[in-house]
Amino acid sequence: MASNLKKWSAEFLGTFWLTFGGCGSAVLAAGLPDVGIGYLGVSLAFGLTVLTGAYAFGPISGGHFNPAVSVGLVVGGRFKAGELPGYIIAQVLGAIVAAGILYLIATGKAEAKIGGFATNGYGEHSPGGYTLGAALLAEVALTAVFLIVILGATAKNAAAGFGGLAIGLCLTLIHLVSIPVTNTSVNPARSTGPALFGPAIALEQLWLFWVAPIAGAIIGAVIYKALLAAEE
Repeated sequence: MASNLKKWSAEFLGTFWLTFGGCGSAVLAAGLPDVGIGYLGVSLAFGLTVLTGAYAFGPISGGHFNPAVSVGLVVGGRFKAGELPGYIIAQVLGAIVAAGILYLIATGKAEAKIGGFATNGYGEHSPGGYTLGAALLAEVALTAVFLIVILGATAKNAAAGFGGLAIGLCLTLIHLVSIPVTNTSVNPARSTGPALFGPAIALEQLWLFWVAPIAGAIIGAVIYKALLAAEE
């Protein structure tokens, strides 16, 4: 059994990688003239961070990298509630450190402009101008599906060794759907890190990107347990 320190370290590093790789692709590469990777590239980057992180750190900590996922796994009976605080603290710290390093890189050139700094938002801070209600619904629904996929892909009767691939591809698809709506959160830690270095409105709207993903994760876990979980 891995010690708590090893688990927290794995969650810190995994969430660092998710935030640095995913948000870094958006801040540094998405909008480059002619060679910018766009929404598709950013979506793939987020999926790849989870896929690679799951195989690198999953054997140590389970590879949550997301407070909403940790909460959903508690509700789904896959994670001990007593371990939740340590995981969430490690995840949030990992995202903050990643965002801080990314900020230093992004501002390391003359006349640097960080724009929204890959933060999440609604209304005037939504990439597509979507309302609070639309953003709330998107984040709840997509996080619920994300938890269902995670629980299904990591079930005892699931195909061995493919959980990380399914989860990474699911996160890619989630970003393809919702980047225009909220810039895609489904992860309170990922939202918190960039919000501390981005525009003030990102911090003002950060509450939604804690409430909605956690609510969605709980809903997804309840649906899975009630309708999809295999008989023990």
